[in-house]
Amino acid sequence: MHKMKCTGNNPPPILHQWYQPSEILIGGIVSHIGSVSQMVPFEQHSLQDYRSYPILVTKFYQHILALVFAINEINKNPSILPNVTLGFHIQDPSIDPRWTYRTTLGLLFTSSELVPNYKCGIQKKMMGVIGGLSAETSSHMANILSLYKIAQFSYGSFESEADDSTSSPSFYRMVPMEALQYVGIVQLLLHFRWKWIGLITMDDESGDRFLQILEPMFSKNGICAAFTVKVTREVPWDNLHVITEYLASSHTDFLDSKANAIVVYGEIGTLIWLATIIYIPTFMKIIMESESVVRNSTGKVWITTAQIDFAFTVFQKMFNIQIFHGALSFTIRSKEIPGFHTFLQALKPSQAKQDGFIKNFWEQAFSCEFPDSINTTTSNEMCTGEERLESIPAPFFEMGMTGHSYSIYNAVYAIAHALHVMDSSRTKHRARGNGGCLDPQHVMPWKLHTLLQRIAFNNSAGDEITLNEHGELEGGFDITNLVTFPNNSYVRVKVGSLDPQVPLSKRVLINEDRIEWHPCLTEVPPFSVCNDNCMPGYNRKKKEGEKFCCYDCDPCPEGKMSDKEDMDYCITCSEGHYAKQGQDQCTPKIPNFLSFIEPLGIILAFLAVFFSQITALVLAIFLKYQDTPIVKANNRSLTYVLLVSLFLCFFCSLLFIGQPNKVTCLLRQMTFGIIFSGAVSSVLAKTVTVVVAFMASKPGNIFRKWVGKKTAHYLVISGSFVQIGICAVWLGSSPPFPDVDMHSLSREIIVQCNEGSVAMFYCVLGYMGFLATICFLVAFLARNLPDSFNEAKFITFSMLVFCSVWLSFVPTYLSTKGKNMVAVEIFSILLSSAGLLGCIFLPKCYVIILRPELNRREQLIRKKH
Repeated sequence: MHKMKCTGNNPPPILHQWYQPSEILIGGIVSHIGSVSQMVPFEQHSLQDYRSYPILVTKFYQHILALVFAINEINKNPSILPNVTLGFHIQDPSIDPRWTYRTTLGLLFTSSELVPNYKCGIQKKMMGVIGGLSAETSSHMANILSLYKIAQFSYGSFESEADDSTSSPSFYRMVPMEALQYVGIVQLLLHFRWKWIGLITMDDESGDRFLQILEPMFSKNGICAAFTVKVTREVPWDNLHVITEYLASSHTDFLDSKANAIVVYGEIGTLIWLATIIYIPTFMKIIMESESVVRNSTGKVWITTAQIDFAFTVFQKMFNIQIFHGALSFTIRSKEIPGFHTFLQALKPSQAKQDGFIKNFWEQAFSCEFPDSINTTTSNEMCTGEERLESIPAPFFEMGMTGHSYSIYNAVYAIAHALHVMDSSRTKHRARGNGGCLDPQHVMPWKLHTLLQRIAFNNSAGDEITLNEHGELEGGFDITNLVTFPNNSYVRVKVGSLDPQVPLSKRVLINEDRIEWHPCLTEVPPFSVCNDNCMPGYNRKKKEGEKFCCYDCDPCPEGKMSDKEDMDYCITCSEGHYAKQGQDQCTPKIPNFLSFIEPLGIILAFLAVFFSQITALVLAIFLKYQDTPIVKANNRSLTYVLLVSLFLCFFCSLLFIGQPNKVTCLLRQMTFGIIFSGAVSSVLAKTVTVVVAFMASKPGNIFRKWVGKKTAHYLVISGSFVQIGICAVWLGSSPPFPDVDMHSLSREIIVQCNEGSVAMFYCVLGYMGFLATICFLVAFLARNLPDSFNEAKFITFSMLVFCSVWLSFVPTYLSTKGKNMVAVEIFSILLSSAGLLGCIFLPKCYVIILRPELNRREQLIRKKH
């Protein structure tokens, strides 16, 4: 290899350097130190423009100081690389990719012509490069560094491991994985039930990737983007006239959106744009004294990602940081490094001779000018160099180590610990020069990768630093709340955490009591929805042409309910429950059966007992006056059988009252059918007896042999036994059993006796109706017999009542449900039984008690005139 002579001009002014002689170098591309001036397109400015007016993001100067502080700590620590001096070389690239490649090559090869693979001057070994802050800068750097297998540590890039531009074994991320932050954003929005949110990103590949990943996650979790704003990089924020024109052409109506939660993703340029877009209307009001341009839109909750820091430029010193009061930010977990605050307090421009950034930083941070300054400023004050960094508001510089600075600090230590392991290794491949120290000429950068891929160490703050298999820092994020003060400073208050080691539902933990919200918010936590939530009892109905987060609220239909807000569908209550009034919850259904304690049950039970007592009284009267002619007439035994049957009919109705059980279900219809059949058979026998008796009174009539008690008894027994046979078949085939009906009534469970076989039930009723019909026809035919000895008219009328009751029973019974159905049957039993009792026996009791003179045989056999 031939040596090249080092001649030519100095490196371009954009390549600010801070060089320290050393044996092993750590390169740093600390991007965005001068990002504002470099957001102008490359073709529009010459290098001299950058030299004459470099605009710094002064807050990011701490990134350089963190690297310097870490190098100094390591060089002073005898336990880490005791015989090696670490050096560093820092450059700040432009946003233009060509300058990023230029500065990356400048770290590797010292030559005015930048000829790759040739080095000139003092030979130093570059072991690692830290940078950059943006994903795009890191990607461009990786294209060069991966060719030479030099370890690259990104301290702000959140590129995915699968991204082609950075998926090389030499790329390491000193930040947690990006996918975790996406999950955290979604879980944070769900925690506060923010479903209508805004999105602000940079108009680049990183912003597009952010939207491509996050928007499907939003849709899956019921979150909609009210608007999406993409911020262009190519805006000269130092030119008020250009800014005004840009703002006039920008769509800024999103500030008036109903979305109170806005997710901001990007870099420092995104925040600068956002602050300007909010502040400029107020600034214009001051100039134009016009109230109409004021936009009352600062009452928002800004949710920022870890890539964004609340940093302003020199042109934004008039801005009020309180516009971001209450913002929630994902931040890289960090701890205060011992000695760093003291290091910053001791920093003076006079003591940093080789620092190519400090004078520009000092002038812009303190609004002063050094006597030998080559920059054109408007300040009338001279810099003394004794100004205190503590006096600078937080948007321009922080005394506490920020998350990005913390990542740089850990990256330096990662390289140092890898070199330390290599130095202390006792393998035959270990190269040593004079004095037994690590020889930089024989240290190959690619050898560090096997060590870095499993690096784990504790830093001076006590944190364990470990990289996972993808070269990403293991760990989570903190969620901080921005609390601002009138002096335009702020503090970050930790209000939550994002931990990847816990289940998804608990991954985001928030302490709402510690959050300070923006004072312009009318309600805290604020709502951020397209429309008011649908209350319980309603379900969402999509609006045509709108996003699914915008909807109308429809009341739940009968029988369904919704017990939560914003339910897509009303649901049917589980079996045994119903939707109560308001359709907002399910209530257990009430058992529905005719109870002895409810008014209807009490009335029917009273009537049953009352009529049974009346029947017993009639039977007692007939027994007392059993030898009287009116009792003896028309078969006295049949009269007793009929009265006993009616007595039992009244009492059997009590089986239908009360909660059904196995016994009562078996006895209800069987007892009713058999007893009623016996009663109707007795009436039929009495009717036939009357007819046969009158027919037999005629000489030579064939019915004479049928006159007697046996015929009547045969009719009663045979009529009853047929019904008993039907009931026996019913019991043997499909007997009744207790059952519940969950569906017939909306709010009650019908506790009922399932008849088992409906056909058999109607057979019992049909047979009873058959007997009643025959009895009615026979009595009707006997209606013209002599009045004095004839009760056929009374029987006819009683059977007319009986048949009318049971004919109306069938349709009424079928049209009712639950206890009303049982009440209909009880009422039919009582009314039909009372009809028989009243029509047949009350006239006789009237004669026996009140008209005893008519209770004589002569009167009964008196013929009609």
